[in-house]
Amino acid sequence: MSQPIPNAVPCLRGNEWLYLKECLDSNWVSSVGPFVERFERALASWVGVRHGVATVNGTAALHVALLVAGVESGDEVIVPTLTFAATANAVRYCGAVPVFVDSEPRTWTVDPQKVTDFLARECDVRGDRVVNRATGRRVRAILPVHLYGHPVDLDPFLELAARLPLALVEDSAEALGALYKGRRVGAHGLAGCLSFNGNKVITSGGGGMILTNDEAFARRAHHLTQQAREPGPEWIHREVGFNYRLTNIQAAIGVAQVEQLEGFLASKRETARAYHAALAALGGAEPLREAPWASSSFWMSSTLLEPADYGDIRVLIARGNAAGIQLRPLWHPLHRQPAFAAHQAYRIEVADHLYARGISLPCSVGITAEERERVIAFLAGARDHR
Repeated sequence: MSQPIPNAVPCLRGNEWLYLKECLDSNWVSSVGPFVERFERALASWVGVRHGVATVNGTAALHVALLVAGVESGDEVIVPTLTFAATANAVRYCGAVPVFVDSEPRTWTVDPQKVTDFLARECDVRGDRVVNRATGRRVRAILPVHLYGHPVDLDPFLELAARLPLALVEDSAEALGALYKGRRVGAHGLAGCLSFNGNKVITSGGGGMILTNDEAFARRAHHLTQQAREPGPEWIHREVGFNYRLTNIQAAIGVAQVEQLEGFLASKRETARAYHAALAALGGAEPLREAPWASSSFWMSSTLLEPADYGDIRVLIARGNAAGIQLRPLWHPLHRQPAFAAHQAYRIEVADHLYARGISLPCSVGITAEERERVIAFLAGARDHR
């Protein structure tokens, strides 16, 4: 029987073992140690920002970034409905409330025109506050997500953040290495947040990072992630902080992964090219392609499939998994999730269509050409048996 083809798993072929041994030999294994700062500097420099603040995971990075951006209990934050639950969870951790907005059909990311329309038609500017007329709450921030590796069209959001009292925080968890108009995503706005979960482009066995060009923002974020302990020999805490520190062991893996990042991205793009060519030959498929102003990291190789050609997508996914080919559905739109069903959703017209037809194909950095061919053969077989 052929080996299973996972959807996306880590590639650990560099200095991971060497750096882990250094941690063990030096006894620096916990939440302080030289690899933490080394990881922060290396990745911030690679993305092209001044500061990186490592965290225990990407959700923690989002939580702290929103707090430092000024999000308070009772505020609202605009988020896309088509994203992982962590985006909205981080909003709720602040005591704030997500407002869900629809996807843009070409990039699948949050639709900037609908966000603009929501703010113009449903909200008032009252002094230094944007207020949602329907709820009476302050709209404090916009949290766009660079989805499946493809950048959001950021210029409209940057314009809104410059014109209105709104903070712009990028959820870049899925898009390390992606370019928006030639510049790497992650800190076009006030801050950006990354994730290093095991299926991301690089991993630290977990972990996340806040990226920013604002020194005061970085200092404040670092303080909150370190239990908000005041400097000095005593254990003084003037406010409630969080134990969101990354360990030296995790950071050591992260440093080794950053050293291989360019090659990882090249592998992701090669897989996307191979799938796009094969799906074009099969027909009935519409892969997520790059906008003219974008360069995707292709964290996931995702495509829409026509039910008339491939049948019910959930049945197809189940058959693929049973055959050892790990397909996965797109994110379940958050406005339809029981945990968020009570929250406002604005003009959701595209996201449900994407969810009903979308799948992500196996795309690990280490996937082989033969494994990709098996995936395409499975899809071809599914279509032939319709």
